[in-house]
Amino acid sequence: MLHFFTAAGLNLASEFDLPGLLPIAPDAGAPDVWVCVGDVADTLENPTAVGPVWQANASQLLLQIPGIARFAVTEGREIRVAPENGQPLEELAIFVVGTMLGILLHQRAHVVLHASAIQVGDKAVLFCGPSGAGKSTIAAALNRLGYAVISDDVCALGFAAGGAPLAYPDGRVLKLWAEATQELGLTPGNPVRGQLMKYYVEPGATRSMPMEIGAIYELCQPRPPRVDGIAAQNVVGAAMLVQRNAYRPLLVRRLGQQARYLEAAARLSVAAGIFTLTRPLDFAQMDTILGQLEEHWSALGLVPGTA
Repeated sequence: MLHFFTAAGLNLASEFDLPGLLPIAPDAGAPDVWVCVGDVADTLENPTAVGPVWQANASQLLLQIPGIARFAVTEGREIRVAPENGQPLEELAIFVVGTMLGILLHQRAHVVLHASAIQVGDKAVLFCGPSGAGKSTIAAALNRLGYAVISDDVCALGFAAGGAPLAYPDGRVLKLWAEATQELGLTPGNPVRGQLMKYYVEPGATRSMPMEIGAIYELCQPRPPRVDGIAAQNVVGAAMLVQRNAYRPLLVRRLGQQARYLEAAARLSVAAGIFTLTRPLDFAQMDTILGQLEEHWSALGLVPGTA
C-alpha cells in the first residue's frame, strides 16, 4: 500500500508511513519523489566525496547509520531504505523526513536551511539554529497565537521569477520535546522515535503555498559577547549566518555547493532582513520574547497596516 505526502513543494509516494508529514490524496498529482524499501549498495563506484559513513557522486548519495539502516538518495527523486538488524520501518521514518529529504533537496539544487518558519502578514519568517536551539518551540508558541506554520526544522528556499526569495511549505507537523508541550499547553501525539521524549504535535494553522521571505532570525543564547535582543546582520554577517545554518553544512561543503549558498545569502540580505535573536532558553521568558518579535515585525512593516 502506498502512502502519499507533500513536503517542500514536492509530492511524495512512500511504501511505508512517514509520520510528521501531512498526507495528501493519491490523485493530488504525480509523485516527484519515491520512498521505497530495498537493497542499498555498501559502496559507490568512483565517489566524488566521501565521509565516515557516507559517500556521494554526481547522482547518488549513500549513507549508513550503523546498526540501524542504509539509505540511498538518487537524482533528487528516490530515497531507498535498507533496514539493518530488524529495525522496524516506523523507527526509520524520522531519518527519511529529516536527513534524507534534506539531502534530496540538495540534489534538486535547493538552498536548504535548518529552520522552522511561520507566516507573518503575507511573508515568511524563519528561525534558524542547530538542534536544540528552540526552532520548533518558538514556531509552536507563535502558532498558538494564530501564526500559521510553514515548515518545521527543514526549510527549502527558492527564488520567484522576479528574484524574490521564497520559503516552501513542507507539510510537516511540529516535533516538540515533552517539556515544550507541557509548558505551551499542547497535546502531544505519537513519539517521534521509540523512547525518545519528543512528540509530533499537530499545528493549529498551516500554510500550503510558497511565501516570500520577510525576515530570518538565528536563535542564540546570551553568552558573552552576546546580549539579549535582536541584532541586524550586515551582508558579511548574513552570508555567514546562512552558510552555518545550511541543513547539514558539512555536506554542503563536501558536495561543492558553497557558491549556491553565498549567492542565496547575498540575495536574501537585499530582499529580507537577517537578524540574530539572542534570548535565554527559559519558558518563563517566552511571552516577553514573542512580544519583542511582534514589535520588531511592526517596525519592519511585516504586519499589515504598520511600517
